Amino acid sequence: MKIKKGDNVIIIGGKEKGKKGKVIKVFPQEQLIIVENINLKKKHQKPKTGGKKGEKIETPRPISVSSVMLICKNCGKPVRTGYKILNGPPDGEASKKIRICKKCGLEV
Repeated sequence: MKIKKGDNVIIIGGKEKGKKGKVIKVFPQEQLIIVENINLKKKHQKPKTGGKKGEKIETPRPISVSSVMLICKNCGKPVRTGYKILNGPPDGEASKKIRICKKCGLEV
């Protein structure tokens, strides 16, 4: 999955289309992510002690990865991402795989 925790994304489909937010949590097996202040659902919580009232809590729910696009840090636009493998030093150490912006070609 090309979207990671902490990335800024824009919603490209559904009722929240056009909104931007930061990824809070990622579920790679289910191809779902949770974005802050997007897809909020109300949950009714019972009072925990006798004298207090119950309350309504809004919690963000997961959305599909296919309905979001990553926002490039350099361009500031929604972009597709690719991968580039940077070769390590010649003494045989591991090479590094980075995500790149398909528009500007720089690291995301």
